[in-house]
Amino acid sequence: MRKDVNRRAILDAALAEFLEHGYVAAGMDRIAARARVSKVTVYAHFADKRTLFEAVFTGAIAEAERAGSAFVEALAESDDLPRDLRTFARRHIATVTAPHLVQLRRMLIGEAGRFPELARAWHRAAPERGHATLAAAITRLTERGLLRAPDPLLAAQHLNYLILSIPLNEAMFAVRESYDDAELHRWADEAVHVFLAAYAP
Repeated sequence: MRKDVNRRAILDAALAEFLEHGYVAAGMDRIAARARVSKVTVYAHFADKRTLFEAVFTGAIAEAERAGSAFVEALAESDDLPRDLRTFARRHIATVTAPHLVQLRRMLIGEAGRFPELARAWHRAAPERGHATLAAAITRLTERGLLRAPDPLLAAQHLNYLILSIPLNEAMFAVRESYDDAELHRWADEAVHVFLAAYAP
């Protein structure tokens, strides 16, 4: 049990250290101090900084895979599609623009040359799998006559980027650091309005 607690503390400390200093400047001594364990304990769990960085992002990728999938799947049987799409869009935009996720995305893009497989894994887990899950729901909604989407995957991609493109691009380039709920809800609701204008039967 203690071993698991130490591992979690090290991963949390490493995430904070990497976000603050980046991969190159991050220090294993500072990670140990943040986790309140010895440096020996850190190395007992993780062979080196590269292994620790990979473990931090593997956990983030697993979280990205879980986020929102159940709600997207439930969209397929919606009895009020505009309402449920707006609810999905509002949750989605709030999740993806959360400051710590924006920082993770920036860092991984910056380190994609050093960790290409991690960058590809993030893309598979977040946008690719998210689009596939949403496309399956759109397929079902088309079968039910609630949407008209001959290419459900393209429709899913359209919806995703209608929701995210403005705030995520601003956040990635540090044009804005945070958004209030009213702004996010406006972008989400307008994205759904445009999507339904294109894909409603």
